[in-house]
Amino acid sequence: MKSLVIFLMLCVQLSFSQEELKHEVYFDTDKHEIPETEHSRLLLFLTEIEDIDIAKISIYGFTDDRGSDNYNLVLSQNRAESIKKVFSNNEFDESVITNVDGKGEILVNVIHEENLSKIRGLNRKVEIIVTPVYPPKPVEEKPEKPNTKDILKGELKEGDKILLENLLFRTGYSYLTKESKLVLDGIAEVLVERTNVYFTIEGHVCCTEGTRDAIDRKTKKRNLSMARAKYIYDYLVKAGVKPYRMKFAGMRRKFPLGGEPELDRRVEILVTKIYEKK
Repeated sequence: MKSLVIFLMLCVQLSFSQEELKHEVYFDTDKHEIPETEHSRLLLFLTEIEDIDIAKISIYGFTDDRGSDNYNLVLSQNRAESIKKVFSNNEFDESVITNVDGKGEILVNVIHEENLSKIRGLNRKVEIIVTPVYPPKPVEEKPEKPNTKDILKGELKEGDKILLENLLFRTGYSYLTKESKLVLDGIAEVLVERTNVYFTIEGHVCCTEGTRDAIDRKTKKRNLSMARAKYIYDYLVKAGVKPYRMKFAGMRRKFPLGGEPELDRRVEILVTKIYEKK
């Protein structure tokens, strides 16, 4: 009996682990632009899945039964592409988006005439299917590196570029997690003391198309890398680092690291000038 219970628990766990997450986005007649309310719903869905280890994302576009077959096929494809663009603009790795397909129209079967408009509205949609990685990837032990505080305390020269380790931004936003603020407090202490070091704070984003910047979900502007750099700049000013020692710049996605996507949501310090201490 006990073995049977364990077996059933494992079956439930397996089923849950492999469960797909789904979301639908609805469109206006003959449109492929995402309505504002649907865009807000989509961003909430992205927030729900941003911490999931994703194996693949499938995006399927549909239309209602009006219009020619060719027209509906093109429109459904454009709707699917609009959704993919939102994923890219919000720093989701495009390599896991394996399907972006327009499926054309959904035929209306026998229904009551008074329901026709509502049913057609539900057929003007894109279906998003997110499949988590299963089994989960094992946690890899990362080699120990000198922490950022120690690097900043050490010997620096003009042109040095220092990655601010363990500063984690929320996907699509320019603010840090609570834990990351504690890390930044330690970095700020060192920079306050090293008054002869001048530097530029460079913000980066991941996963956008080409070298484009990502969209800041808070302001809706395509300047997320700049917003991240300015967030660090403002934080350091409040901590006591003199503003004239610092500049900030948004690097968009011009310098991806080629590893895990989250590593490109980063900020680096470029040492621009070191004056001799008097």
